[in-house]
This record gives sequence, C-alpha cells and structure tokens, in this order.
Amino acid sequence: MAKPEIAAKSPFAVEVEKGKEYHWCACGLSKAQPFCDGSHKGSEFKPTNFVADEKKTVHFCGCKQSKNGVFCDGTHKSL
Repeated sequence: MAKPEIAAKSPFAVEVEKGKEYHWCACGLSKAQPFCDGSHKGSEFKPTNFVADEKKTVHFCGCKQSKNGVFCDGTHKSL
C-alpha cells in the first residue's frame, strides 16, 4: 500500500458551510489543498467526502497521516 505525500506539516483551517460537500485530498498531490483536484488519478488513492453538519471552522489534515480521517489529530508534530 502506497503512502500519501505530505502536503503540509500543519492542518488547513477552513470555514465550512452547513450541508456543503467537500472532497478532501487523500494522496497529498493536489494543488488545491486540502481539497482534491484529481491529481490522484491512476493511483490507489481516492478523495474522502465530507459533508458539513454546521457552519464552522474545520481543521483538515495536511500531512495525510491522521488517524482521525480528514481531521487533524496532531500527527504532523511528529513528522
């Protein structure tokens, strides 16, 4: 199993809108971080869909190593 590229060693703070669907980049190659731009095509990676349940600031994982799905869990601090 391939490991994703580390896009950033910090989370991406994004203000999300209630009911809107977001496509988090799982491969780390997207130029539109933290979201997918299709750069994963031809690889085993696929974006992870996230639908916001309320308007709020979300900290999306930038290192792509989080054990908490699309959300930062602090793993970047040990990279």
